[in-house]
Amino acid sequence: MAGKKYRDIADKIEQRPYALEEALPLLQASKSGNFDETVEVHMNLGVDPRHADQMVRGTIVLPHGLGKSKTVVVIAQGDKAKEAEDAGADHVGGEELVTKIQTENWLDFDAIVATPDMMRHVGKLGRVLGPRGLMPNPKTGTVTTDVATAVNEIKAGKVEFRVDKGGVIHAPVGKLSFDLGKLTENAWALIEAVVKAKPSVAKGRYVKKITLCSTMSPSIDIDGGDRAK
Repeated sequence: MAGKKYRDIADKIEQRPYALEEALPLLQASKSGNFDETVEVHMNLGVDPRHADQMVRGTIVLPHGLGKSKTVVVIAQGDKAKEAEDAGADHVGGEELVTKIQTENWLDFDAIVATPDMMRHVGKLGRVLGPRGLMPNPKTGTVTTDVATAVNEIKAGKVEFRVDKGGVIHAPVGKLSFDLGKLTENAWALIEAVVKAKPSVAKGRYVKKITLCSTMSPSIDIDGGDRAK
């Protein structure tokens, strides 16, 4: 059963679509947690992710970041390892890091980047990293020879989005404490990136529903207007 604070917030939310610029202040005014809650956008899409050509995924570097620095691991060797260290990667190594993740179930990081030549080793971690959405992938820029750019983008607030089995994308866009203008820009950047990633084979209405919530709040329906068609 929902707590009193949750119910009090829910009572303030009208059963109608809100403009994003109207919904965000409502969320900020309804803060109930004793920590800086994360703001999330959820998008219900008109795709069937069981078909590979309808899989919606991509990345976006949010204009104003996520409000925290991510811990980044880089699997590389030689010059590329040095490049990763210089870019500010938190942990850099080769096969020994792969072994550490595999044997110790070490997952004390938010993102992992690997150079293509190291993927023969990183591939062993599919069962560990895959379910957690951490497996490096060329499509999201985490399998690359340009490790410095990858590290810098992740540190700057790069968000990966991927439609789940139910056709829904869930992604963070910042913290409740953010300036309203910055939070608004981040949310629109994410929404527009998902719209841009529309598969060419998708028919009918692509964005069926958008909702907004914070860690401890109920969801608010969002009217995406012309920017979310």
